Formats: sequence, structure tokens, C-alpha cells
Amino acid sequence: MTPARIIVLTTLAMIAFAGNSLLCRVALKHTSIDPASFITVRLASGALMLWLVVRLTRASAAGHGNWLSALALFAYAAAFSFAYVSLSAGTGALLLFGAVQATMIGYGMWSGERLHGLQLAGLAMALAGLIGLLLPGVSAPPLTGALLMIGAGMAWGVYSLRGKGAGDPTRVTAGNFLRTVPIALALSVLNLHAATFDAAGFGYAIASGALASGLGYAIWYSALPALKSTAAATVQLSVPAIAAAGGILFLGEPLSLRLILASTAILGGIALVIANQRRKGGG
Repeated sequence: MTPARIIVLTTLAMIAFAGNSLLCRVALKHTSIDPASFITVRLASGALMLWLVVRLTRASAAGHGNWLSALALFAYAAAFSFAYVSLSAGTGALLLFGAVQATMIGYGMWSGERLHGLQLAGLAMALAGLIGLLLPGVSAPPLTGALLMIGAGMAWGVYSLRGKGAGDPTRVTAGNFLRTVPIALALSVLNLHAATFDAAGFGYAIASGALASGLGYAIWYSALPALKSTAAATVQLSVPAIAAAGGILFLGEPLSLRLILASTAILGGIALVIANQRRKGGG
């Protein structure tokens, strides 16, 4: 794969990941679709798109997913959607990304990995940024939404950890998406009394599932083998920034000084941890 192709695919994947935040936020803010319906449509359309991708491109690949991973995936999608009832796109993406990385770094430490020097400083910086973002104040995000998004990030971190070595990533993700559909349908039935049907909202949910999730993951997994693990982790630092920029440009969301400072601390701190892992790992 040529360097130019890698750059294009990676850029498209990061835009797709940030697009999930934008599509969910615009659907729940500007249309009348309820979060449970958004979750169900997103997961069903994502499952369909990934199934088509697998059928067309990866017929001989191994991997099929499992129910525990599907539950983690559903927990992420559900908390993500309910969080965006109250969070801005940029704040939500920052909290999500920070929680994902914190979960995976925390698991590594629990498994025996040790942080030293700049890694510890980076972890402390990231935690300080998170605390600063959540402290009470005029520009603080709603606590319930923030906690839901942190929970979504933890669930995605668990899902990512469970996916290591499980087989072809696209095929495994397709299997897990398919397994989330009946769970999401059950949630929609339980939430039927509050369900609202909105054509535009359904359109955003389909775009989130089929394009930003289904095609986004397929594109990312096609680029991933060509990237070093550190590069793959580092490039994802761009997702909250892309989401924040999209929220400002397309949704008219404000960019507060608190968010800028917190983003710098959280993403900069995580970058220090990742970069020093590469140095200790010898590349």
C-alpha cells in the first residue's frame, strides 16, 4: 500500500469516527428522534453495511464475534447516544476518547505494565485535564451526560481489548454488530412509550451506522496493518479536534477556554504516554 493511500484511508477513517459524534448530536438536538431509536437504527444499519463489506471482500477471513463483546459494543452505543442528548460534539468526543485510552492504559498497568518518567507525567496531565473539564462552572458539561460518555468510552475500551487476536477485525466487528441488534430492539420496546419517529433523525442514524460506523471501521481496518501501533494510537488524537471543529462549523457550538485547556492536557498527556511506550518498546 502506497504512503498516499495510507494517508487518505487514515484521514477518511478519522473523519468518519468524528462524524459519529456530529451525526448523533445533530440528530438528538435538531430532530425529534429519541436516543433508543437512534441506537437501534445505527446498530442495525451498521450491521448491514459491515455484513455487505465482509461478503464482498473478506469471504475467506476468520472471525465471527461473540456475545460478551457484543454487550460491550451495545453498552458503548447506548451510553454514547444518551450522553449526546446534553453534550456538545467536541466535549463528548474528548470524554469518549480520554475514557477509551484511560481504560486501555489502566488495563495494561493492571496486567503488569509499568509507567515511568514522562509517562507518569502524561497520565497525571491527562487526569488533571479531565478533572478540570468536569469541575463545576458555567462552561462545565452536564454531569450526567459526561458520566454517560465516560462509561461509553470505558465500554469501547473493553470492546477493543476483547477484540485483540479474535480474528479478522472487520469480520469480528460485523458479527458483534449483528448480535447487538436484538438487544437494541429490546431497548426500543422498553422505551416504546417515549419513542418518537422522525425521518431526518432516522436518516442521521442510518448515516451514523452505515457510513461513519460500518464503512468507517472497514476503512480503518484496511489501513491499520500498514500503521505501527503507536502511529495508529497517536493519529486517533485527531478525532476530538475534528469533532469540535465540526460542531463549531456545522452545529454552531461554542469553543470554550475550558475545553481548549482540557483538550490540550488530556490529549497531550495521552500522547506522552503513547510516545514513551514506543521508545521503551524500541519502535
